[in-house]
Amino acid sequence: RAALPTLNAPPAMGEAAASSQWYRSILIQGRWLAQHTLYLDNRQMLDRGQARVGFEVLTPLLLADGTAVLVQRGWMARNFLDRTRVGEVPTPTGVVTVQGRYAPPPPRLFEFKTDHVALARVRQNVDVDAFAQEIGVALRPGSVVQLGDDEASTVLKRAWSLPDMGVTRHHGYAFQWFSLSAMFAALYVWFQIVRPRLRRASLSPRQPP
Repeated sequence: RAALPTLNAPPAMGEAAASSQWYRSILIQGRWLAQHTLYLDNRQMLDRGQARVGFEVLTPLLLADGTAVLVQRGWMARNFLDRTRVGEVPTPTGVVTVQGRYAPPPPRLFEFKTDHVALARVRQNVDVDAFAQEIGVALRPGSVVQLGDDEASTVLKRAWSLPDMGVTRHHGYAFQWFSLSAMFAALYVWFQIVRPRLRRASLSPRQPP
């Protein structure tokens, strides 16, 4: 899908239509709704060669038709003395062009029921439909993982990991089944061929010298 032509807008509505376009390149224009920026806590990203925990910054981008799409703008280090203290992200007020990859929303992590209530901007997860009702703007399904450099990339890191399609799990299954097959083959040879021959040899009368 990454090799397909670049999208100029996310699918309008419908999870099925969105999922059929995951991981395609996308190039969209719109205006940032900076007042609705969210900071998802406990998100990891490579920073100086090490996986660190911090915030993933999300901002809705208002499109020309009045709908919006969530943009995963990048990762920001967390203040470990005060988890509610977040840095401001440079956000232009005019029309901007966002280059990225169309993708599912950020994965959900474990959260307490009051996390999103007590901390308006700092949250553990975001539900696209519930957030759309909260801000009063129709959000298109999915999200855009922003790539490239812009003004915000001076404070945000975008060392996004590649989509995990679960291939390594299937490699593990294959190794497991081939190992079991090899074990069964070895047991068959031992019990059906080698052991009977050894037993017959031990029971046969010895010839005098």
